[in-house]
Amino acid sequence: MFVDTAKVYIKAGKGGNGAISFRREIYIPKGGPDGGDGGKGGDVVFVASKDCDTLIDFRFQPKLIAEDGKAGSGQKSSGRSGKDLIVEVPIGTVVKRGDEIVADLTHDEERAIVAHGGDGGYGNWHFRSSTRQTPRIAELGNPGEAYDAELELKLLADVGLVGFPNAGKSTFLSVVSNATPEIADYPFTTITPNLGVAKIDDHSILIADIPGLIEGASEGKGLGDRFLRHVERTKVLLHLIDVYTDDAGKAYCDIRKELANYSDELASRPELVVLTKIEGVDQEIIDMQMGAILKENPDAKVMAISAVAHQGLTEVLRELREMMAEAEPEVEVEAEAEPEIPVITLEIKEQKHRAHHQKYQLGERNAIQELGADEATETDEDI
Repeated sequence: MFVDTAKVYIKAGKGGNGAISFRREIYIPKGGPDGGDGGKGGDVVFVASKDCDTLIDFRFQPKLIAEDGKAGSGQKSSGRSGKDLIVEVPIGTVVKRGDEIVADLTHDEERAIVAHGGDGGYGNWHFRSSTRQTPRIAELGNPGEAYDAELELKLLADVGLVGFPNAGKSTFLSVVSNATPEIADYPFTTITPNLGVAKIDDHSILIADIPGLIEGASEGKGLGDRFLRHVERTKVLLHLIDVYTDDAGKAYCDIRKELANYSDELASRPELVVLTKIEGVDQEIIDMQMGAILKENPDAKVMAISAVAHQGLTEVLRELREMMAEAEPEVEVEAEAEPEIPVITLEIKEQKHRAHHQKYQLGERNAIQELGADEATETDEDI
């Protein structure tokens, strides 16, 4: 079953609490504080995998929760960090937090931390000083990131097929590529997106076929426009129109309207318009339908094919390849940067340690747990 959207709850691990502990050994009456730090909470990490092709697993596992860090203990022992939660997703998965895009995974084995685990709290060993020799305070672990996320799968392809149902999109894809979409003589044969690879002049073209659009798709008619996300990443749109339609110009405008209602950027994508099923059709009719399209858009590139008769396919694929080359951005070669001069800095942990000392010298206390009066049985003289 193909599923291209899912809603999940993502929660990274909480950091472990710092420990309140004092060294107690024979013949060492005043060992001092030795409470260790809490461990860091685990991250939630998404990894793009070519072995995944659907988001259906998240329908049955809507909660993604990483492991919490463990609390510190005596003898300056730090708690164990929580294990990261590694989640495999299909290539092309977009992770959204409201309107914010948290991650967009477009390459195999690409990784993204979608929720960071909380830092562990400092134990009381960090809060010792000349004036505070028996600190009975320690930090609480910070909570990890947590939020409701929406996952969307957008197929990665060079060319996206658009058009009305029964315009010949699936037939075209099955003839020019290795794809095997369902083909029948009734509308909405295609109910899930399909991908196929076409070969032309030692080049490969990845083509995406989506369910057919109808007038009013942006308002939810038919299968709606929800599958248009799968052609958002394409470089070129291949708009197929049945030559037997009553008015090819109107059919062209109707689909263009639905594209514009979905996204202005998608409607401005380079486009090749192709009349299909021309086998056995008089050239006069083909010219008339082409003229109707050009009347609506004089700048349109219009061609005609017959997928069944293998007529005009090579020319269309070559034209698509040229349009793809024009749409590809030029890659600028950056000059080699001079090696940076190494800079010696204080360790982050030491900086944090000093910052806490400054806070407590000023009497500030933030996110601190106090040792309760019932537990504070020792006095400064006892330690």
